[in-house]
Amino acid sequence: MNDNPTLRDIDDGRRKLILGTAAAASLAALPALAHAADSPSRAHRARNHQGKKAMNTVTTRDGVEIFFKDWGPRDGQPVMFHHGWPLSSDDWDAQLLYFVQRGFRVIAHDRRGHGRSTQVSEGHDMDHYAADAFAVVEALDLKKVFHVGHSTGGGEVARYVARHGQPSGRAAKAVLVSAVPPLMLKTAGNPEGLPVEVFDGFRKGVADNRAQLFLDVASGPFYGFNREGAKVSQGVVQNWWRQGMMGSAKAHYDGIKAFSETDQTADLQAITIPTLVLHGDDDQIVPIADSALKSAKLLKNGTLKVYKGYPHGMLTTHADVINPDLLAFFRS
Repeated sequence: MNDNPTLRDIDDGRRKLILGTAAAASLAALPALAHAADSPSRAHRARNHQGKKAMNTVTTRDGVEIFFKDWGPRDGQPVMFHHGWPLSSDDWDAQLLYFVQRGFRVIAHDRRGHGRSTQVSEGHDMDHYAADAFAVVEALDLKKVFHVGHSTGGGEVARYVARHGQPSGRAAKAVLVSAVPPLMLKTAGNPEGLPVEVFDGFRKGVADNRAQLFLDVASGPFYGFNREGAKVSQGVVQNWWRQGMMGSAKAHYDGIKAFSETDQTADLQAITIPTLVLHGDDDQIVPIADSALKSAKLLKNGTLKVYKGYPHGMLTTHADVINPDLLAFFRS
């Protein structure tokens, strides 16, 4: 009888050793996995997404995944931020950090087709924008929420509060910053609006060379960097461009119609919760005469504050002024 181990014996020994080691490692990892599953952040995600998602996303009724950020204490006063065209929730960095450091629970989502949300073909209109925001609010079970919208996001807030926030009793206050309501487009009933050629130019820019358009807007009128004596921040310009290019060209193209042609007079008239309207009088994107000045008159419980010389993107360029004003309104 041959006492020397054969190659098969050696292979069997190695196989048993590998399997045994793997089993031991798996058993050793079980306590850590159980701890991770019970951690507040993971439990929070599982509770809101039925254990189906690892990312912070909510799936809407029409199957769109909406990405969101949810920072701060679960029992803190919730403040939800709605971004402008063609950006993402990243545009709220200066506000999210400011308010989370003061004990608020801050939530910001990427609109459908923007940022990290699904790049769907359809649904790029105010009705879907508002419904998507409500999907996030319901999934997180947010109550007595303060909603802050910038530019197109202001239109989203107006539609959301009128259609969802007030009827459900979940909205407590609203803020419209450099916002598009009631109507941007020049019509027979809105002679102060901008001619359709302006928005056709944006559509052409998106279709022909979106990347260049986004550079031109960010480095020019959006932040007032085209004004004499303006101190241009290349970081701000590049961050605007980065956010825009993360999104879908289809969503951006269709979104121009949404923010320019949606008449939100009825939305504003329906809002009864306290609403703060903030606007710069040097806004070159959404002129104040056809937006904030009219919105303040249509709101039943609105307060208007105008900032002399401030641009459309004043939430970034003048966060040191705007943030404390928002805080004062929240605490009032």
